[in-house]
Amino acid sequence: MEKVRCRIAPSPTGQDLHIGNVYTALINYVFTLQNKGRFIVRIEDTDRARIVAGSEKRILSSLEWFGIKHDEGPDIGGPFSPYRQSERLKLYADHAEILIRKGYAYYCFCTPADLEKMRALRIKEGKPPLYDGRCRKIDARVWRDRIKKEKYVIRLKVPEKGRTVFNDVIRGEISFENRLLDDQVLLKSDGFPTYHLAVVVDDHLMKITHIIRAEEWISSTPKHVLLYGFFGWPLPIIAHGPVLRNPDKSKLSKRKNPVWASWYREKGFLPEAILNYLALMGWSHPDGIDIFSILEFIKKFRLEDLKPVGPAFDLKKLEWLNGEYIRRTPNSKLKSQIWEFYDKLYPADLIDKTVPLIKERIKILSDYRPLCRFFFKEPKEYEIDLSLHKNLLKEIAQLLGNLNNWQADNIGDLMQNLARKLKIKNADFFMILRVAVTGQKITPPLNESMEILGKKVVLSRIKKASL
Repeated sequence: MEKVRCRIAPSPTGQDLHIGNVYTALINYVFTLQNKGRFIVRIEDTDRARIVAGSEKRILSSLEWFGIKHDEGPDIGGPFSPYRQSERLKLYADHAEILIRKGYAYYCFCTPADLEKMRALRIKEGKPPLYDGRCRKIDARVWRDRIKKEKYVIRLKVPEKGRTVFNDVIRGEISFENRLLDDQVLLKSDGFPTYHLAVVVDDHLMKITHIIRAEEWISSTPKHVLLYGFFGWPLPIIAHGPVLRNPDKSKLSKRKNPVWASWYREKGFLPEAILNYLALMGWSHPDGIDIFSILEFIKKFRLEDLKPVGPAFDLKKLEWLNGEYIRRTPNSKLKSQIWEFYDKLYPADLIDKTVPLIKERIKILSDYRPLCRFFFKEPKEYEIDLSLHKNLLKEIAQLLGNLNNWQADNIGDLMQNLARKLKIKNADFFMILRVAVTGQKITPPLNESMEILGKKVVLSRIKKASL
């Protein structure tokens, strides 16, 4: 039996790995692991004008952060190197020439101005803005002479009649009328291939057995199916999963939602929580649970169970799920995650003490600093006006100064007794004390925080706030 080989082929034209590509990578990776196959990363860098410096490195770094490990790729090589399309140009040119010789492609000499006029005319006539095929009819003796003198592209010669049909694991049989397909450019005038030629040549030469990608590629697939047939190659198994969408059903885009993997990393989302959430995009656990590990997903997932349309990508739900992961994380591990998230800026032993106080209160790691900054830095401003409470703060400082056993329960009892004695509501009393000690209205539990800060620091801050 042929060994399963799956791939993702991101383009380094964005800031980083798109969250939609993370989803596609997850499905391919899990399917490969289930079938003891090989998972390949190939970089589609033929759109030279749009390449973003450093993007490829960030894409590979993000895959590593998610724990999605590839077996072959531009960074580690493999039996079908190179894995960057820009380093495979001769292969594409050779295969384009094969199609020319077989009569399945042709040279096109139309200029951009010609194409613009043609499309405008077709739209005016109520026709789809497809290429009209005028260069199909050029005699071989003529084009052999013209290619020596003029710029040209190579186009796919789509059959004018009939239908192109393929089977999709998720969607069943899909059919397209050939008359509605464009004579796609395969090789550009600069010698670089378009996506359509490169993806078919690479998938075949790299022995890809399963093409698992998002539904946005369905309209391109008939052109790819034709190319496989024209080359005489067996067609891989094809599956088009759902595209990640905004709550208004529009395609997920950076205009409405954060789309780059690095944004989620920088905000303090946990990679395992993101993968769990993405797994739920178009698939449901057979036991009806929402929280499960990647190992559980590998065990239960079936490609044919993937739904054609997934639910909306809801950032609030992802935050909730991430919070659930944080609460299930052992304190020692969470301490390390927070420490590393903040680039080891804060003392690890102090983070260790604060973790039990904030574990139930944060959803993402970046929630930690707004809650806990006062542990590491004395407040310079106060979120309420303390000028009316100077006498109260002086009385609190005096009482706390006489407390010998500096523990949270003792601090709390002493302060509650004082509030009762002075007939001040607990909420008002402790808000004044909280802001005097921390500068903030919202903090972890106050008594425990004061215990961690220590008597000397607390008294110093209260006295300063009372001046």
